[in-house]
Amino acid sequence: MNVSQTMETEEDLLTCLHIKLYNPQQNVKGLYGLLPLGARSRHSADDPLRLGRDAKACTFALNDMRVSRKQLVLHPYRTPQSPDMLFTIQNLSQKGKLSVNSSALGYLERMDLPNKALIRFGEYEMLIIRESGEAKASFEVGFEVLAVPPSRETCACVPNSTPVMDTGSNGTESFPAEPTRLGPLESDETLLFES
Repeated sequence: MNVSQTMETEEDLLTCLHIKLYNPQQNVKGLYGLLPLGARSRHSADDPLRLGRDAKACTFALNDMRVSRKQLVLHPYRTPQSPDMLFTIQNLSQKGKLSVNSSALGYLERMDLPNKALIRFGEYEMLIIRESGEAKASFEVGFEVLAVPPSRETCACVPNSTPVMDTGSNGTESFPAEPTRLGPLESDETLLFES
């Protein structure tokens, strides 16, 4: 019998949830000690992912007494209209609110998780970015700790916000009548110039 006929096929490209965490107290020893930082872990799509303080009841645990025993859960799902694996997020904390891109979720309330979401609970900020894949039976999760709050890096927390382009101007200078004389404000260092 041919070896390729007896081997199980692996799914090529798994959906991955990149979870980036920040807490102002994160220098406390062991706060993220129960998380698999810097490595991706594979999970079955028919099991929800729970995050909280209780390492026995949750898939991933935070070593923090201020976090609920079961804080939140991510449920993977698929729709007939889309090949992508999607997720909902549900608040499991009876005591604390959970916000997703500034939308508050009370106890047991859930909502669809956008492709990029800023989650807040307690002092935690969690940026979740979904990277699409073709797999149907499993997905991956990767954890990372951020040095600055993700709310400073993204406008996801402010609905209907428009990013502002930094022109290098302090705003007190007037614009010249003919802006084409200025030339480019930025240059590409990879361009080759003739001498």
